[in-house]
Amino acid sequence: MRNRYLFLTLIPALLCGQEVWENPVRKLLKEGKPVIAGTVTTASVDVAAQMANMGFDLIWIEMEHSPITLETARNMILATRGLKAMPFVRIPVNELWTAKRALDMGAIGVIFPFTSTPELAKQAAAATKYPPEGKRGFAAGLPSFRWPSPEGYPVFANRNVMTIVIVEEERALANLDAIASTPGIDVLFIGTSDLSQSLGVSGQMNHPKMKEAVSKILAAGKKYNLPVGRPAGTPELIKQYLAEGFQFIQGPSDLVMLGNGAKPLLDVMGKSGIDPKSRPLY
Repeated sequence: MRNRYLFLTLIPALLCGQEVWENPVRKLLKEGKPVIAGTVTTASVDVAAQMANMGFDLIWIEMEHSPITLETARNMILATRGLKAMPFVRIPVNELWTAKRALDMGAIGVIFPFTSTPELAKQAAAATKYPPEGKRGFAAGLPSFRWPSPEGYPVFANRNVMTIVIVEEERALANLDAIASTPGIDVLFIGTSDLSQSLGVSGQMNHPKMKEAVSKILAAGKKYNLPVGRPAGTPELIKQYLAEGFQFIQGPSDLVMLGNGAKPLLDVMGKSGIDPKSRPLY
């Protein structure tokens, strides 16, 4: 039924000979290729646009752990037009209304924090799709300006918007099968900092408890054919995680990259501030 619905709604575009656009992040992951996000935490449209043009596959607009407002996020999303990186938003909480605000600004992917139960996984999947596939409310004026599409924005969005859920609590580990098997989930992402806190081994990424948890999440991704992601702050870690089977990498934030870039210049002058290695990855 779903395939018939999509086929019928795509007929006008196909008859007009217009190319049907596909989210390049989804396409790369579907082909088994990795993607990397640049994390935007500063409320600067210029920073977001610069990052979107650097080569990242997506920009991770951080609205859970930063002061970025809805208005600023909207302007960041508009600033990505014509640039390589796709605009994704991490919303502050897994709720229908928070996802709606991000999507109606024009986000092409929504990252849902603390998705620890089957119910929250279903809620995340439903929040990013218009009926009959989900529960997204209809107000397509702003997002259709960012994503003009011959088949109509609702059909475009249901085909291209991505749903990323973050596993970052111990209780989520017991629900991995139910979460990963939820229709409409596109990526399992490990919130390593919060997960380590929840497991009682704060920041100890090489602790046996963390290694066991990460292995379980990777196994669930493989079982249900879902890409798995995690943060990575250095080239060495990126290489390691790719070799381990991760496909969705969250790169360090704009502020961390600023510090990393400044440090060698300051070291030459014998001037130093906070060591970037002592700062969080994002």
